[in-house]
Amino acid sequence: MRIITGKYKGRHFDIPRSFKARPTTDFAKENIFNVLNGYIDFEDATALDLFAGTGSISLELLSRGCKQVVSVEADRDHYRFICECLKKLSPDNSPSHREGAQGLATPIRGDVFRFVKSCHQQFDFIFADPPYALPELAKIPDLIFEKQLLKEDGVFVFEHGKQNDFSAHPNFVEHRQYGSVNFSIFKATAKPAESDSPTVA
Repeated sequence: MRIITGKYKGRHFDIPRSFKARPTTDFAKENIFNVLNGYIDFEDATALDLFAGTGSISLELLSRGCKQVVSVEADRDHYRFICECLKKLSPDNSPSHREGAQGLATPIRGDVFRFVKSCHQQFDFIFADPPYALPELAKIPDLIFEKQLLKEDGVFVFEHGKQNDFSAHPNFVEHRQYGSVNFSIFKATAKPAESDSPTVA
């Protein structure tokens, strides 16, 4: 697993062979981030990495200058691996809050759906890479926007299988495919201000 660019460009991390998690390929990761550069400035952004897996995306976001990256992963071994990777970037960090590249890394071990439903923070950027066979996968974009986890003009990137099509979603922007990896990009829009003027009958 390699960090593509940023302060820690080129850093490698060996993923244990026992892991079931499939990190986003370097090819797909590099291409989707090239696209995202036209949507968001990662410098000083707040980010949320759901189904963080090996932490590949979280590390990339920290390397690119995000001031905060929250990584949510349910698997014990994957969570521990993420913490170890963060510690390698900054050995003196505390267990719960690790100062990565240029920002604060907060790894959380827990169920993504419980986290989303109880989270009261908003983010500039959200990335989600659930298992492609997850029964609730198709509901995740709706859940993100129902819970208003994105700031105004915030961007949500959803990695999914080829069988999923989110083009009809009201917040959908575009779809990108790199090999067998599919990404749907969504964007939060500002809600129109309610008029204080009385309705004329």
